[in-house]
Amino acid sequence: MQLVTTIATSSAAVLLVILISLYLAGAFRRRIEYRFANIPAPSDRNFATVVARLSDSILVHSEVTGFWVEADDIFAARTEAILSARRTLHFETYEMDPGKRANDFADLLIDRAKAGVKVQIVADGVGSKEISPAYWKRLRRSGVDVRFFHRFRPRSPADNLARTHRKILAIDGETALIGGAGIADMWDGKGFGGYPWLDFEVRLRGSVVGFIEGTFAQHWSYAGGTIDASEFALSVEDGTGTLTVATSGDPLYRYSPIDALFQLCIASARHRLWIASPYFIPNDDLRRDLIEVARRGVQVRLLTMGPKNDRAYAYYVARECYRTLLEAGVEIYEYHPSMMHAKAILVDNDWVSFGSANFDPRSLFLNDELNFSLGDRQLITHIETFFKGAFENSTFIDRASWKKRPLWQQAIGRLGLLAQRQL
Repeated sequence: MQLVTTIATSSAAVLLVILISLYLAGAFRRRIEYRFANIPAPSDRNFATVVARLSDSILVHSEVTGFWVEADDIFAARTEAILSARRTLHFETYEMDPGKRANDFADLLIDRAKAGVKVQIVADGVGSKEISPAYWKRLRRSGVDVRFFHRFRPRSPADNLARTHRKILAIDGETALIGGAGIADMWDGKGFGGYPWLDFEVRLRGSVVGFIEGTFAQHWSYAGGTIDASEFALSVEDGTGTLTVATSGDPLYRYSPIDALFQLCIASARHRLWIASPYFIPNDDLRRDLIEVARRGVQVRLLTMGPKNDRAYAYYVARECYRTLLEAGVEIYEYHPSMMHAKAILVDNDWVSFGSANFDPRSLFLNDELNFSLGDRQLITHIETFFKGAFENSTFIDRASWKKRPLWQQAIGRLGLLAQRQL
């Protein structure tokens, strides 16, 4: 009896500590609820302006000059871009792991640095923690300037919760590659039976590159680097190309540009809304919006990760969010060959949004993200083809199969919802 009492007391103490920690971290804080009326259709000529103004974004112009799917083609495109650099190379990423991809990447950067290119890197302090000090020393000895975003600091431990989740490769102020792939062998399928992760990369030109360079400079400065203002005179600032909404997600607890962007995209759908997100843990407002558009007859399809993923606990938590969506008629597809890591929103036949942000609390309210939204016909066709191929290689989830998930998975998922901001 005494043992039972001791266990109960200890469990209660642990639960109390968890609840206090969540309280202090703001887990129970009231969030802004976006309520929009009279949103124009994505085909409306004023749609981009409305989205930009209501999501605290800026309007730039871009030209889509390349689109690649899966690791081999993505890394080949990056290699070509890096080797083309003549003046500046700016790179920012979350995930970097030891392996062939990281070693090849280092060789490319060293080659450009020795050729006189100013090479600057911002790597996330958590996402790159497995890379050895010797790796960074080799880069620095060769002239590559390396900085880290939010390495752990004992004086401000709460800062460690926020990460840079952006993936930026900008060349000479003229070209930028944006996608979801990190510098890691995982994207080749290492640990996933050799099947490459499902991801894509987009190459952009135009005045959007100047915005991307400026976004990089913010983190470069924050990480201790010196900004050379003369480099920004090199950026392309012409007004040609497709009008593009550029959303830099630097969230506050009071406001999230990415959250506003997502809700505007969802609410604007008239016919079709296809969403790709690996860690799909939408907040109450996003779930409400998805249910509303599905019930008014919009085809709502979700492409997300399946059992082959890099974070099983996040997968179990995500599946706990399915019930009300399935009841409303949302179609859910779990990618089965390997990890699904792409992030995209396709609205009707007129609008696409892509970048680094997931449909989860971390992307909405903690991470620094970067998304681009536009009505480029070529990109819309690429993204539509991407979705169709992924759906064919996915498992369709219905209510009957969802209810059969093991009880232990349900328990992990429901417990994980308490700490969903950290997933």
